[in-house]
Amino acid sequence: MVEQARDEAVPRVRRGRGRRPAGEVRADVLGAAGALLLDRGMATFTIEAVAEAAGVSKTTLYKWWPSKGALALDGYFHAVESALTFPDTGDLETDLRAQLGAFVRVVTETRAGRVIAELIGQAQTDPDLSAALLARYSGPRRELAVQTMLRARARGQLRADVDPEVLVDQLWGACYHRLLLPNVPVTQEFAQALVDNLIRGVRV
Repeated sequence: MVEQARDEAVPRVRRGRGRRPAGEVRADVLGAAGALLLDRGMATFTIEAVAEAAGVSKTTLYKWWPSKGALALDGYFHAVESALTFPDTGDLETDLRAQLGAFVRVVTETRAGRVIAELIGQAQTDPDLSAALLARYSGPRRELAVQTMLRARARGQLRADVDPEVLVDQLWGACYHRLLLPNVPVTQEFAQALVDNLIRGVRV
């Protein structure tokens, strides 16, 4: 009964007649992959299950993704991308509080936190997933944050000698550290304290 309920939780795409545009097929695949991943996690995530849910062949999937890990990563980002949009209000503190708050909500109030931890763990032994993680998730997400810091520096909201890369590591790196070591929780209070320390400094 549990497996049946899970299967029903992931809708299968119904094929229409004729050849579907590649963009439509890819969107169906990513939607199915994201739903399966957040519903079941990496342990039971398979190319076969995504192909069935999306109404495509395994051959089609392997043309676009070299491994199930790479497909899982793209499905994950497809599922969470809209929730992790980086705001640009012109005020660094406001933007950082909003983005870190959104990140914490995603990884603590949905299954996305467990899934990204699994993906990071599997990337240590899956070269295709590791490359995809850098190219399509951590790299672009990091660049968005760095660009936010650079714009803030240009507006005079950060000192000229501050390294934006280090600031990104201090904020998001700390959150991922707690996510991967669950004996200390990732909380909204923790995220806001990180921003406090950055904006106000820690010297007496």
